[in-house]
Amino acid sequence: MAAGNVLVMEVEGSAHFATKTGIFQIELSIVIPCLNEALTIGKRVRQALGELRGAGVAGEVIVADNGSTDGSAEIAATEGARVVAVAARGYGSALMAGIAEARGEYVLMADADESHDLTHIPRFLAELRKGQDFVMGNRFRGGIADGAMPFLHQYLGNPVLTGIGRLFFKSKCGDFHCGFRGFRRESYRRMDMRSTGMEFASEMVVKASLLRMKISEVATTQLPDGRNHPPHLRTWQDGWRHLRFLLMYSPRWLFLYPGFALILAGLAGCVWLLPGPQFIGGIGFDVHTLLYAFVSVLLGFQLVAFAVFTKIFAISEGLLPKDPRLNRVFRYIKLEAGLLAGCLLIALGLGGSVYAVSDCVNGSCGALESAHLLRIVMPSVFSLTLGVQIVCGSFFLSILGLRRN
Repeated sequence: MAAGNVLVMEVEGSAHFATKTGIFQIELSIVIPCLNEALTIGKRVRQALGELRGAGVAGEVIVADNGSTDGSAEIAATEGARVVAVAARGYGSALMAGIAEARGEYVLMADADESHDLTHIPRFLAELRKGQDFVMGNRFRGGIADGAMPFLHQYLGNPVLTGIGRLFFKSKCGDFHCGFRGFRRESYRRMDMRSTGMEFASEMVVKASLLRMKISEVATTQLPDGRNHPPHLRTWQDGWRHLRFLLMYSPRWLFLYPGFALILAGLAGCVWLLPGPQFIGGIGFDVHTLLYAFVSVLLGFQLVAFAVFTKIFAISEGLLPKDPRLNRVFRYIKLEAGLLAGCLLIALGLGGSVYAVSDCVNGSCGALESAHLLRIVMPSVFSLTLGVQIVCGSFFLSILGLRRN
């Protein structure tokens, strides 16, 4: 018989789903992370199984128990869930262990605290059946009940972190931190998840966006949780962990763009002040400001180098997907090119230094000539420093390239 666009075959009394990717006995696995949720976990399991039966879906409920001491695991098992004991603490650890045990073609994540409306399960499944790789719930579209989300989370934390994620990774997701989400099991394998804490939620959205997966959103509702204890989420600590994760996964925004900004600002200052002192509104700018301009260029170069180093390392370790643009650049920029550029700058710096010394020998080291001399010394020192950095950076890139190749 047919279920949506999935064929159901009765084989030895059990439903098997023939799909494009293989044959599954179970179509949907619902994974619920749990840590001391005895008050709500039984109801959650009953609701999830009831929704599966009501929709005629062959599914299972997996409770990933993260070391509960209040009997949550026993309650979940009694209500019909398959319980997976997870020793490593953390939201991400629990989910990774639970998802690893999932047997369905599709997996749906939901929290144990009654904050997610499980009657929306069919919405997620419908999108997955259409061929989506990753389906996110959006609480801002579906509605947030009174008291269901702290004020700081609703109006500051979630909007700001979601906005940063959308900017950094060109994601279309409007609610990065909704824990109610579904995905294909094969798509999850491609994500190669690493985060063990609350930032697991952000990593999943980031990986799906970077891998150019088919992503869609469904409106869902945030309900008040039924806990009798404080939430596991820590506002400031976990907020920082999410922000830190977004920055670390985006070398462009963490290093590259600030580096280019420093280089451009420094170069502008150098061009403006090298010919001589300048005045704006009676305020003079001379060699002291010029020094900051040269330092700005050096710092900018360091940040750009860090961006490249980080990107290559992250790709080599499987943290970020391969970037064809980076491979094209390295076809032309090789160790020898970097060594040549670095050596030319070193030679230029040495030449300028020799000229400055000769100028001093000829009697140009007096107090009146100090600004003139500094306009020779500072570019020379800058060229020497930048040349050495380029030479060393070229060798380091070549070492990273060995692993890349």
